[in-house]
Amino acid sequence: MPHSRELDVVLFGATGFTGGLTAEYLARQGPDGLRWGLAGRNLAKLEQVRDALGEAGAGVELIVADSGDPVALADLAARTQVVLSTVGPYVGRGEALVGACADAGTDYCDITGEGEFVDRMYVAHHQTAVASGARLVHGCGFDSIPHDLGAMFTVEHLPADVPIDMRGVVRAGGLPSGGTFETTLTGMSRVRHIREAAQARKRVEPRPEGRSSRAVAGKPHRDEVLGYWLLPLPTMDPAIVARSGAALPSYGPKFRYSHYAGTKTLPYAVGGAVVMAGLGLAAQLKLTRDLLMKWYPAGDGPDPERRERSWFSVDFVGEAGGETVHTRVSGGDPGYTETAMMLAESGLCLAFDDNPEVAGQVTTAQAMGGNLLARVQAGGLKFEVR
Repeated sequence: MPHSRELDVVLFGATGFTGGLTAEYLARQGPDGLRWGLAGRNLAKLEQVRDALGEAGAGVELIVADSGDPVALADLAARTQVVLSTVGPYVGRGEALVGACADAGTDYCDITGEGEFVDRMYVAHHQTAVASGARLVHGCGFDSIPHDLGAMFTVEHLPADVPIDMRGVVRAGGLPSGGTFETTLTGMSRVRHIREAAQARKRVEPRPEGRSSRAVAGKPHRDEVLGYWLLPLPTMDPAIVARSGAALPSYGPKFRYSHYAGTKTLPYAVGGAVVMAGLGLAAQLKLTRDLLMKWYPAGDGPDPERRERSWFSVDFVGEAGGETVHTRVSGGDPGYTETAMMLAESGLCLAFDDNPEVAGQVTTAQAMGGNLLARVQAGGLKFEVR
């Protein structure tokens, strides 16, 4: 990546709730001399975000650009080494910026949890990014850094060069972001589109030679190692983990990963399944979907006290070569505070660290690996062997 660009990092979507938290983190934790900017469609709101940063906002560039303006986005991408995007849902709003970064050889990070969007961006822009040298890294928030780097961390504690079976189990206390809620409802209403995007990607994406890596759909059951009731969790996280497994030989000759939500009691598990089924039904009708989104809109978030009480954990159980390893990734508020930290650290990692020489659409483990692991640990996430 050339270092002659005017800016190191530009945050697109800075006027949203998560964007504002990311701006605060960059202002507080960014290195001395960081050249960065805030981008969005409303100059007055951008000025408010910058002013709220106080002295740390002095010198921060403001860039007016709309997600539907390809000319403005191309200019934005050409000015910076890395673009961070918090503008979702990304299906329908995100492709023009990804394309601009792929064309300009500019690294790109977002916090999407939309598997359909990720698959469509691979088909449309991966090869362009390979040619330009851009690294397109989706899922740089709670989707999917704790899961992707947590699986990588677990692999490091298992025997090498043998098949690995791994499961990840998510537990959390706290509210999802309004954007995550909107993304979930949107995804539930687009099952056919999600399947079509996955099939289109499968037709063009090469497979690793002499190895295999797959996400495996699990079944509800009680986990004897963890003591939790497990429900399969249909997020994009297992696909991301499996792609890291396909890209990195350290995951062994045969890597299998399953992804679950964990509860301590069976009634909670049954209740969770009922709630998800109800949301799935409501998402099929535009009227009920719109009503739910108005009830819990994107861009809004809980107050600092509520976020301070929130938490998450992801337990991993890896089995390989007759050994079983249990690890855990844990942190604070997943939907806002930790996501803002992870996105900011991803951008700083791409801008300043000596990372593997890769290009195209890549995962966090593939693009940044141990460098990003060290950064998010310093940012407050805990990685441990249990």
